[in-house]
Amino acid sequence: MTANLLDMRDVEVEYPGKGWRAGGFRALQGVSLDIREGETVGLVGESGSGKTTLGRAVLGLARVTSGRIDYRGRDIAHLSRRERRALSSEIQVVFQDPYSSLNPAMTIQQILSEPLTTRGADAESARARVAYLLDQVHLPHDAGSRLPREFSGGQRQRIAIARALALDPRLIVCDEPVSALDLSTQAHVLDLFIEIQERTGVAYLFISHDLAVVRHISHRVAVMYRGEIVESGDGAQVTGHPEHPYTQRLFMAAPVPDPDRQAQRRADRHRLVTQHAEADEQAGAAVGVGWSESTSE
Repeated sequence: MTANLLDMRDVEVEYPGKGWRAGGFRALQGVSLDIREGETVGLVGESGSGKTTLGRAVLGLARVTSGRIDYRGRDIAHLSRRERRALSSEIQVVFQDPYSSLNPAMTIQQILSEPLTTRGADAESARARVAYLLDQVHLPHDAGSRLPREFSGGQRQRIAIARALALDPRLIVCDEPVSALDLSTQAHVLDLFIEIQERTGVAYLFISHDLAVVRHISHRVAVMYRGEIVESGDGAQVTGHPEHPYTQRLFMAAPVPDPDRQAQRRADRHRLVTQHAEADEQAGAAVGVGWSESTSE
């Protein structure tokens, strides 16, 4: 893990206002982040923090207002649709909801073959590749003849991972890929991500609201709050000994099995929330700017 695969520098994304007189909303403000070859960078924050917008900017789904996103030394922030399609073999995505990310009318064989045949693979080589992909995500070969509705949520997410791997990408943006799963299934899917990375060397931008999840899978962690990265560094350090008050709040929000410790965490988190809110009010009053927590990512 030496060379930077992805370099984001001073990235800003601004969405237009909803009314003709409304001003725009700046979802990202000067965000800088890098991802090395074969590395997992966890991006954590609450809903509305901007983390999903950053993932969408990497994928070309959110227009970058200013700044650069360099992939292997090339700025990809302002590619044409044709150039972006050509890049799809190297940058892929696994979305949050395994129930809606798969076409319910297509068999698994058809779903996994689609990116292969689009790239010119013949039917025989596509079938062989699909069998290999199903094996890599620990699903039986006969799964190809079945429809998505015949699988559990965890199995559907394994299929989504297989689809992302079909073209041997070098980077996968994982947007809350386990948040719709129960805890035991989450652990199995996270272990699968780690296993695949160790075998293929693929890098992950792993987006989550759960500090415990990013602790499990990430080499480095960046914490987003109101469109900015407020803390970043080694995964164990940031998730185990956070320094920024917002990261501390996320840390204290994670449940623990001891009722007394949980009660103390709840009290500490409430104190931090109160202090942070007061500081935000003072900062807002100083610059005369308000903030809406209701704005989506």
